[in-house]
Amino acid sequence: MKFFIDSVDIQAIKKFTLSGMVDGVTTNPSIIAKSGKDFKEVIREICEIVPGPVSAEVTATEAKLMVEEGLILSKIAKNVTIKVPLTWDGLEACKTLSDKNIMVNVTLCFSAQQALLAAKAGATFISPFIGRLDDLGEDGMDLIKDIRAIYDNYPSLKTEILAASIRSADHVRRAAVIGADISTLPPSVLDELAQHQLTDKGLKAFLDDWEKTGQKIL
Repeated sequence: MKFFIDSVDIQAIKKFTLSGMVDGVTTNPSIIAKSGKDFKEVIREICEIVPGPVSAEVTATEAKLMVEEGLILSKIAKNVTIKVPLTWDGLEACKTLSDKNIMVNVTLCFSAQQALLAAKAGATFISPFIGRLDDLGEDGMDLIKDIRAIYDNYPSLKTEILAASIRSADHVRRAAVIGADISTLPPSVLDELAQHQLTDKGLKAFLDDWEKTGQKIL
């Protein structure tokens, strides 16, 4: 499974890139707004750090304008992925941009049939929102299962499943077991993946025993 960081925190992106854990980055207007930074400059800076796909979302809602915005954003760097909403206008924009060999991430997916439409429109990535479905009392992982089954039924569909709205390490585990191609997660959840109380306990025991030997490696 590939990991995308859902953040514009440059320091966090650099930190996890050093450990080989960053395959891409996703952003959205809400994340950019909270950062208080210039949108295009943030995308440009991230693209210089991460060689993988970096999602930049359009803000237009009409297909023609989405395409115009997408073309502008795609010129920031070769690894920019244009993010569009799963609406009919978004699907039209997806088709137009993908026909120009521009990567497209179709976001705000909440049903398997929506994911099928995105794949047929040529989406590079489909972003089903797990956490938001959980918030409604549904199991967001059921959506990942259905999309995986549909895409596997039709090998000609090349769209990758990008599990989004990840809230916990368990979300990542379950998405990986089902076969999602990618999880996009905030730095806090990525950090959580390496944590286990038995790891901490075991490491402390090893270090305590080593200290008793009085030896040093360096």
